[in-house]
Amino acid sequence: MSLSDYDTVIGLETHVQLATRTKMFCGCRNTFGEAPNSVTCPVCLGLPGALPVANAEAFRLAIRAGLALGCEIATTTRFDRKNYFYPDLPKGYQISQLDHPINGHGLVELSLTGTGQVTIDRAHLEEDAGKCVHEGADDTTLVDLNRCGIPLLEIVTGCDITSADMAHAYLTQLRLTLRQLGVSDCDMEKGSLRCDVNISLKPAGAEKLGTKIELKNLNSFKMVRRAILYEQERQSSILDAGGTIDAEETRLWDDDADETRLMRRKEDSADYRYYPDPDLPPHDIAPSVVEEQRALIGELPGPRKQRFMNEMGLSEMEALPLVQQQGSAVFFEETAKLCNSPQKAANWVLGELFAALKSDDRSLEDLALTPTRLAELIALTEDGTLNIAAAREVFSELLNADGNPRDIAEQRGLLQLSDEGELRATVMAAMEANPKAVEDIRSGNKKAAGALVGAVMKATGGRANPGIVNRLISEIMG
Repeated sequence: MSLSDYDTVIGLETHVQLATRTKMFCGCRNTFGEAPNSVTCPVCLGLPGALPVANAEAFRLAIRAGLALGCEIATTTRFDRKNYFYPDLPKGYQISQLDHPINGHGLVELSLTGTGQVTIDRAHLEEDAGKCVHEGADDTTLVDLNRCGIPLLEIVTGCDITSADMAHAYLTQLRLTLRQLGVSDCDMEKGSLRCDVNISLKPAGAEKLGTKIELKNLNSFKMVRRAILYEQERQSSILDAGGTIDAEETRLWDDDADETRLMRRKEDSADYRYYPDPDLPPHDIAPSVVEEQRALIGELPGPRKQRFMNEMGLSEMEALPLVQQQGSAVFFEETAKLCNSPQKAANWVLGELFAALKSDDRSLEDLALTPTRLAELIALTEDGTLNIAAAREVFSELLNADGNPRDIAEQRGLLQLSDEGELRATVMAAMEANPKAVEDIRSGNKKAAGALVGAVMKATGGRANPGIVNRLISEIMG
């Protein structure tokens, strides 16, 4: 048998740190990169007598995310204690939501890639644990509890993802959506977005699911893809040989060895001994709060990409990178409206603007350039005032200083020369200096006109309008 003889069944659990000012149940700052164990208090350290108070902003962000994921928003939600021991969990339990999550069933259309849809089982609130740091030759383990209590939204999909590519498409769209909504920065390097994969194989067409394996600590989308592909091959090889998949193992991805390896046997939910948290009452969610968050969502990346294609005539390869960030999408659209040319605006944003942002590692907010100035610059190229080389020079100055594109071009002597009388004299001089080119043109070699155009451009410092120059050459040559 081969891998094509099996159906792959994948579910994803994505943990997203919410962009609140403070932690989930205390007033400690929600921050990253501070000195170890310096952003803690009795509540997030789980000290006796310390009582949690739920963060209202975390509720609002969770609702906003749930609406964008098509989830049913609960009218009443409740917190539970999930009991287990781990060195970076000082209370010995995690405050989470079991039976009454804030967000219920949802559905995500993978509109960025057009690769289907993914159901959402739930998206519930909980608190983050601390972090174990392994270092030194003796593999000493240190514990940093700064992360304890940071609000998390755990987004759990249904088992309807069927490939590594589909998982990658879902995660890409999820990250774009949550960033645009301001729910989270989704920075995987900082741990604000973390993903676990549940994967099993079953004979093609069979209804009964295979034994599920959980893959943990996957800290990049590339790693998610590689881990899924490896696990597909590993499980299919075992099944082909007549073996069985060990019951619900949890495995880690070894990036150096390019393989998964056993971490532990998966606990059952009963092992966590869930029970309602006695310190936190149920929370009622008013319809007005839900509608307030709905009004903040706006146009999501997938529909925006389709609109750019359908209404503005962009290709998918042009539209997709434009919607990767909310700022770039808005910048492009405003420029396109001002210059009345979506294609020209897309060319400049995707080309010169994105290149400048990448080379200088900057964001749009760091630049002096505005859509109005870029539209003015595009207009100068369209009416022949500037050639493309001069326009790029003006663009470079607009990135760092506010100014009128025409004024900058005049100050730098970049305005394109379009005076026909002046250009005719220059063309005549070029023809006198290049008799061989003139002879070649008269012999039928039209390409020889390039030598004359080049001579005119050199004589005018690159400012001559090449269209007018070519026309004048044709007219003079008869």
